[in-house]
Amino acid sequence: MKNLLKKELHKIENDLWSIANKMYENPELGDQEFESMKLLVDLLSKHEFEVEVGIVGRPTAFRAEYHSDKPGPKVAFLAEYDALPVVGHGCGHNLIGTISAGAGITLSKIIQEIGGSVVVLGTPAEETNGAKVPMSEKGIFNDIDVAMILHPGDQSHISGDSLAMDAIQFAYTGKTSHAAASPEEGINALDSVIQLFNGINALRQHLLPDVRIHGIISEGGKAANVVPDYAVGQFYIRAKERSYLNQVVEKVKAIAEGAARMTGAILEISNYELSYDEMKTNQALSAAFTNNLEQTSKLPILSAKETYGSIDMGNVSQVVPAIHPYIGMNKPGLIAHTKEFANQTITEDGFEALRSGALALAYTGFDVITDTKLYESIQAEFKGKK
Repeated sequence: MKNLLKKELHKIENDLWSIANKMYENPELGDQEFESMKLLVDLLSKHEFEVEVGIVGRPTAFRAEYHSDKPGPKVAFLAEYDALPVVGHGCGHNLIGTISAGAGITLSKIIQEIGGSVVVLGTPAEETNGAKVPMSEKGIFNDIDVAMILHPGDQSHISGDSLAMDAIQFAYTGKTSHAAASPEEGINALDSVIQLFNGINALRQHLLPDVRIHGIISEGGKAANVVPDYAVGQFYIRAKERSYLNQVVEKVKAIAEGAARMTGAILEISNYELSYDEMKTNQALSAAFTNNLEQTSKLPILSAKETYGSIDMGNVSQVVPAIHPYIGMNKPGLIAHTKEFANQTITEDGFEALRSGALALAYTGFDVITDTKLYESIQAEFKGKK
């Protein structure tokens, strides 16, 4: 029956490739991906998926579902389609969206025969304010048995881990004054931010090596001869596990409060983007996918990438068995978030990644639905990690 899946994918691969190229030509930033979403939704609707747009209060998020008349597991493929400023699809989300839509449509063609259901979830703004976070919180995955996403890369890698992350803003309000004539009348908010940076730098020595703290001064005053009355530092704080990240965040907040007391400024702390939890790969599901990718791709599959980044798929992996592997575009050493990466997505190697990746996901969905032992091992592993 997997040969039938291959034939079904072949029927739609040119449509998928056309959409990937249109996304490349018209990159849209997170939560603004209206045209990209429409391209995917129109294709899924054409293949008789039931589509709901604007879920979890995000206008460019969607859920597309194809039901069979037989009971069975519900398999979800997650689509991303947001781009980056300047470099466009330098993270290859034009391929992620089409790979997942292609896998869902392909699997739907035999779902009446094998049972179960197929879901394609459109998940906007992964690069900034990932919609998978509210989806995980608001029960979108409550009826889903496994969730899969496949990310393009320079080479293929099995699904691995990612760091939990909080995006925290520290805003200090002081008092303006003439910086030369009457500095004693002012309260320097910029000094607070500088002391915050100094305190964080001193803290680094006493943290576990997986922690990453990096930030900017997004506001620091308007003129050198005016004591700044408002200054803002924005930081990403990351760690391997959410529990330890929470401890680190409390330490950083204490430093921020100390900086305010040192200068007399008033401090306001807020999250300027959604928080991401660490990725927990389901190894049973990952092994099944890797086996299928070996059948569909000629490229080697390497061990999990060592990464210090964060992904909103981490939040998904906390509520449902999930994987986030990488499909190679046959260019070792290619760096993500570059124009070169974006350009590689529309080469023949990019097309091959789309084709082999979508097929491997569809094969894995088929295995989850038809192989009872695999399904049970996936669920047993997930429940053991909860």
